[in-house]
Amino acid sequence: MNAMTAAHRSLPFGTKLSVTNLRNGRSVVVRVSDRGPFVRGRMLDLSYGAARALDFVRSGTAKVKIERLT
Repeated sequence: MNAMTAAHRSLPFGTKLSVTNLRNGRSVVVRVSDRGPFVRGRMLDLSYGAARALDFVRSGTAKVKIERLT
């Protein structure tokens, strides 16, 4: 729950992503560890810890920039 992890439909497990909240510029690095999200229009589910670091726990969703790290 507090780890910096994410769920993505197709990226391989272990893929590292840089996720930046476009509203406030905060950024974190997360690791894909699960499949999802299964809600139309969403590309990524973040763990509670990652959402807290990006400051959107209260709103539940945010527009973010996603970059795959090598």
